[in-house]
Amino acid sequence: MRFTLLVSIPLLLAAQDETRNPLTSPADAAAGAKTFRSHCSECHGLKGEGGRGPSLATGVFYHGSTDADLLRNISDGIPGTEMPGLFYSPDRVWQVVTYLRSLNARESVAGDRQNGAKLFRSKNCAQCHRIQGQGGRLGPDLSQIGRNRAVAHIRAAIVDPDADVRQRYWFVSATDKQGRTNNGFLMNEDTYTIQFMDMGERLHSLNKADLREFRVEKTSKMPSYKGALTESELNDLTAYLTSLRPTGGAR
Repeated sequence: MRFTLLVSIPLLLAAQDETRNPLTSPADAAAGAKTFRSHCSECHGLKGEGGRGPSLATGVFYHGSTDADLLRNISDGIPGTEMPGLFYSPDRVWQVVTYLRSLNARESVAGDRQNGAKLFRSKNCAQCHRIQGQGGRLGPDLSQIGRNRAVAHIRAAIVDPDADVRQRYWFVSATDKQGRTNNGFLMNEDTYTIQFMDMGERLHSLNKADLREFRVEKTSKMPSYKGALTESELNDLTAYLTSLRPTGGAR
């Protein structure tokens, strides 16, 4: 009788932190590319150039850059981020790692970061966005936006904010039975209640049974800067936002 020992991926990884990827042939890279396109490209782009998720084509990985780190992060996901685990055998994940290593793209950003920082302040972006604890909380925290979003995604968000609106930034308008209306950004909703943050950053939790009506708009409240910025200014602002990354290099 043959017995098979089943070892979980986390336990396997704990024993091979110094292990190098054993599957590095061109055929493995091609197989990894297929897996990547079918399971990862929705967030990271067809060629790892980035999108909703960060670019993976630069060779810089902020949650660990060893082969074992990449295997762990792809297999188990990354806590505190939108990155889920990819529940495949280690061999198949190794092939994805090989594909990522094969990418040679380097993102270049034309623009003046210092002038971009001035534009960020002069256009009142800090009214809604925080950077390193300074600014508003109505919009996304941008402290590490350069790590979390690709250059093209950042630029698109400036000129077309409606193109990709996370649920956290859907806008709620709620009117109670006395005709009073409150509105703000959706925080949570279940069968019986709805929670949102108003424009004064005050939290509201309302029972749906007490409301005469409520609606949720899935568009962005951020204005488009298309036409409001010159091409040079758009490059500068994009360069500044792309530079916002955690300290400490690729770890």
